[in-house]
This record gives sequence, C-alpha cells and structure tokens, in this order.
Amino acid sequence: MMTEASSSIASLADPNAISMEVPTMPLYLDSHTIPGVTGEAVAEAHAADLAVQAKHNVSYLRYWYDEATGKVFCLAEAPNAEAANAVHREAHGLVADEITEVREGA
Repeated sequence: MMTEASSSIASLADPNAISMEVPTMPLYLDSHTIPGVTGEAVAEAHAADLAVQAKHNVSYLRYWYDEATGKVFCLAEAPNAEAANAVHREAHGLVADEITEVREGA
C-alpha cells in the first residue's frame, strides 16, 4: 500500500515529474585580443559592462587578462551569446572575438 509520503518520494524519481528547480542561465566565456591592454583598462571596461548588463538580462561574473599577449577573457551568465556581446558593444565597443557556451566543473 502506497502512503502519501511514499507517493511523494515516488514522484521525485519520476522523470516526467515537473521540476521545481529554478533554471540557471547559460554561462559564456568570451575572448578578446587587444594589443597593449592594461589591467586598468580591463577593469574600466568591466565596470562599464556592469553598468549596462541588466538592460540585456546579463550578469558578467569574472574576467582574466594577460597584458603580454593582449588576451582578455570574460565569464557571463546570459540568455544567449548575442546578449553577452550586446553588453560589450553598448558599454565600450570592445566586442568579443569569440564566445563559447561553457559549463562549470569542479
């Protein structure tokens, strides 16, 4: 005999059950090549991204850079790659050379 509690547990194992988890937005890692870039310039561009990101439903989370090679990488949660690039375009005009959807690992 199935009790209410065991019925609830069984529904948790049901692959057709509706999930109550809040879906997370995709993550995107973009790359830029900006010869002569400085840490100060990257920080200013990131601050400009933060100022406009909400209009595009984007959240820029972190960035990394290498002054020697001019490489800059930005990590963002965004509904799509176009929205992530729209933030850069509006904030400072430095659109990404490449944008890749990524998943976080351990």
